[in-house]
Amino acid sequence: MPSNHVVVIGAGIGGLTAGALLARRGYRVLVLDQALVPGGCASTFKRKGFTFDVGATQVAGLEPGGIHKRIFDELEIEVPGAIPCDPACAVYLPGETEPINVWRDREKWKAERQRQFPGSEPFWDLFATLFKASWEFQSRDPVLPPRNWWDLWQLTKAVRPSTTITLPYTFLTVGDALRGYGLDGDRRLRTFLDLQLKLYSQVDAEETALLYAATALSVSQEPQGLYHLQGSMQVLSDRLVEALERYGGKLLMRHTVEHIEVENGKASSVRIRNQKTDEVWTESADHVVANVTVQNLVQLLGEKAPKGYKHRVEKLRSPSGAFVVYLGVDQSAIPPECPPHLQFLYDYDGPIGENNSLFVSVSHPGDGRAPEGKGTIIASSFVDPRPWWQGDRYDELKRKYAEEAIARLGQYFHLTPETIIHTEAATPRTFARYTAREQGFVGGIGQRVPTFGPFGFANRTPVNRLWLVGDSTHPGEGTAGVSYSALTVVRQIENF
Repeated sequence: MPSNHVVVIGAGIGGLTAGALLARRGYRVLVLDQALVPGGCASTFKRKGFTFDVGATQVAGLEPGGIHKRIFDELEIEVPGAIPCDPACAVYLPGETEPINVWRDREKWKAERQRQFPGSEPFWDLFATLFKASWEFQSRDPVLPPRNWWDLWQLTKAVRPSTTITLPYTFLTVGDALRGYGLDGDRRLRTFLDLQLKLYSQVDAEETALLYAATALSVSQEPQGLYHLQGSMQVLSDRLVEALERYGGKLLMRHTVEHIEVENGKASSVRIRNQKTDEVWTESADHVVANVTVQNLVQLLGEKAPKGYKHRVEKLRSPSGAFVVYLGVDQSAIPPECPPHLQFLYDYDGPIGENNSLFVSVSHPGDGRAPEGKGTIIASSFVDPRPWWQGDRYDELKRKYAEEAIARLGQYFHLTPETIIHTEAATPRTFARYTAREQGFVGGIGQRVPTFGPFGFANRTPVNRLWLVGDSTHPGEGTAGVSYSALTVVRQIENF
């Protein structure tokens, strides 16, 4: 069995998955995180008997063959209880009272989109073809982007004649596909795609890589699907912590990694500060796994950050931040048969975000998120993080956004002083404080052609024995995505 010592920076889902799998395979593992509880953007907090998911509110990959199922089976832990989201999302366009329901059943979703977007089926047929080939390719665990011969071999092994159909589409965007099918002028279709892709790729249809979109917009249908967890999102990190410790790994919360030491071109140790005692020490490591953003990674390396890598990070377009309103409500505030996830756009001419659009997650009776007769509503909006760090208008800006979001939500939910029991809001500064993500960035790197898949940031960094997991790497955001990145790094370390 290997005896290498691995230090994992960050106890988000990616870091905990990497740590637990490495411990299961015989490595000595230490996981460090500056927060109070593990889970990162998929953690929770409690107020007045309500349990709120901090950021992530839905999960993919629990089905047989799904990434979470594969990982939990190896760790010999039970897959958490969950209900398939059906519809995965109900999308409301401006001025419309009937939603576009993204059904889990493929035939039902096909009928829905034919009714909602007449004449668009050839476009969706292309998505289905690309998704089938991409999913087949991804199921063989390719390493993207490859950085040495072993990585390239894993990528090559995943290719089959049936998967090469995707190659001509590698440099195309969804906007290109819309124009190719004469659908560029369909405002409802483009707006629907903009809304959905903003959730998954951080950018709109015009910029999102077509191959990425084909997977992101198809994974909510059977036999895959999105799931609403019983209890809360915290169950994922709790079970990963259980597995980590069962196999001899160690987790230290409220311990900040201040610097990654590099000697002779390889990561050799990390400098750690105990937040409770202010003690500082250096922990040697054979490998360092960083479950952080690429921006944070460059900061941790300081002067030892490779110049080319640092320059590439600095050239990235500004990532998104998030404004989130958390409401604990009486159940009467939530309409009967309310879908678990909804998306609203309030004005065609306004930006997607900045409270002109809201992504809403709603608890279900008995799902463990609220006392009997009560419920939770979580509404998030993408925002430019920069204004939240400028000037002295922070409290005023936070109050304005919260009031506008609640007013918007009141158009669908029955929100009154009597039905609202608890209100709380989070801003990019909140996320920066509790997750340590630079400027409170959320959702990873925009999945444009130059930054997705084969052109993205690799798990294998330019610094030897330093590995990157999380939403800055392939295949992107979400608990399933970051878990796949963790599995990739574990395989790379084993074959180092």
